[in-house]
Amino acid sequence: MKPDAAAAWAFLGDSDPVCGAAEIEQAMGTLAQQITARLAGAYPLVLAVMGGAVVFAGQLLPRLRFPLDFDYIHATRYGAVTHGGGIDWRVEPPQSVRGRAVLVLDDILDAGQTMRAIRERLLALGAESFQCAVLVQKTLARPRPISADFVGLAIPDRFVFGCGMDAKGFWRNLPEIRAMKGT
Repeated sequence: MKPDAAAAWAFLGDSDPVCGAAEIEQAMGTLAQQITARLAGAYPLVLAVMGGAVVFAGQLLPRLRFPLDFDYIHATRYGAVTHGGGIDWRVEPPQSVRGRAVLVLDDILDAGQTMRAIRERLLALGAESFQCAVLVQKTLARPRPISADFVGLAIPDRFVFGCGMDAKGFWRNLPEIRAMKGT
């Protein structure tokens, strides 16, 4: 099926700004300082959760001023829909997590189901420790099964996209974060 650019533009037009590029840039600097302060001596394995964390990881990694190893995993609950389902492991964690301090980078902490599954899998594979950093965390009225160790920005409980997050496959490449109107 051929992508529909008109639909993507219409989708963008039916959205509201949530966080601007300057705000995201500032959050990246703060996150890098916090992560460096905690993990500089650990030589961690940093895992990006594809595909959403690719933009976040690409902006954050050059700011981390300590040695690290980098790899990726791919676990998702969304795919091309706007509500979560079961965990789909498209790329499993590498065996190199055994005995390592692991930092997982993801675009968003929403309900926490995906990150909880990632933590459980990494610890079962023998990770020495698990920490996670997210670009954004939704402000929810209900408790999560996991908390992020490092959070760039708190955002309202709306369906968001941009800065690595997509909506129906659209606009992962935006430098800002937007929300669908009516969510």
